[in-house]
Amino acid sequence: MSGTGLMVVPVRSGSGTVSLRCGRLPGGERVGIAFTTEARLVEAMGADQAWIRIHERAMRAMLAPLGVTRLQVDPRVVAATPSTAGFVVPAAV
Repeated sequence: MSGTGLMVVPVRSGSGTVSLRCGRLPGGERVGIAFTTEARLVEAMGADQAWIRIHERAMRAMLAPLGVTRLQVDPRVVAATPSTAGFVVPAAV
């Protein structure tokens, strides 16, 4: 995380709204996905992934009502399927 607490967070957008992208660990636990830099997000999720910059506290507050209490910061790989242990799998929130 940056010294300011701001994170680069992948989002989905549509119909005038933006939703934070979450994922699931191989064991099924839901996690928030965040990156410390845009470059790390692009490396893990690709250049076409939409993102916003948001403070960690705000992100936690937005995810808490969904039961998401863990943030996965700078995951090296965000996979489309849970086929390999250690991947964070995107899930709709």
